[in-house]
Amino acid sequence: MAHVIEAAKTGRASCRTCKSPIAKGELRFGEEVPNAFAPGEMTYFWHHLGCAAKKKPAALKQALETTEQDIPNKEELLQTIDASAKTEKPTTFPYAEHAPTSRSSCVECGEKIEKGELRVAIEQEISTGGFSRRGAGYLHPGCVAEHTDGDSEELYSKIKANSLNLNSSELQALQAQMQ
Repeated sequence: MAHVIEAAKTGRASCRTCKSPIAKGELRFGEEVPNAFAPGEMTYFWHHLGCAAKKKPAALKQALETTEQDIPNKEELLQTIDASAKTEKPTTFPYAEHAPTSRSSCVECGEKIEKGELRVAIEQEISTGGFSRRGAGYLHPGCVAEHTDGDSEELYSKIKANSLNLNSSELQALQAQMQ
């Protein structure tokens, strides 16, 4: 199974984006995710189509391409998807992006990553007192090799595949900085 578009079977589900109920019979987007209560099983997070176009543009576009449903306002949704895709944050690590603020620090060298600079996001264990979770840690491109002790070409290919909003010249600059 993958992401789906279907008519809501009941009126009990709420949109994960805007928190409003999704009316019975209204078309909704189902984002397939692991079930927190049954390891190994999958479930759906439901969204209004318009909300998904703004917050989950890549996943909704994929679902629109595979659905057999007749989608009213499909052209309008596609325009919203195109506009929102420019700012969509990747969901798979590692990826590269321009730092949106100057609040992050490099996990390798500890120095601030300035707003607008290229940074590499990696998944790391984050401890917050009584529990820990997985989350993003950021690196300067020049610190990636020291931090990972791995094959930089293989890592670069993963970063390139997962980075949504970088053009080819930015990716080339990233590759040069990583070496």
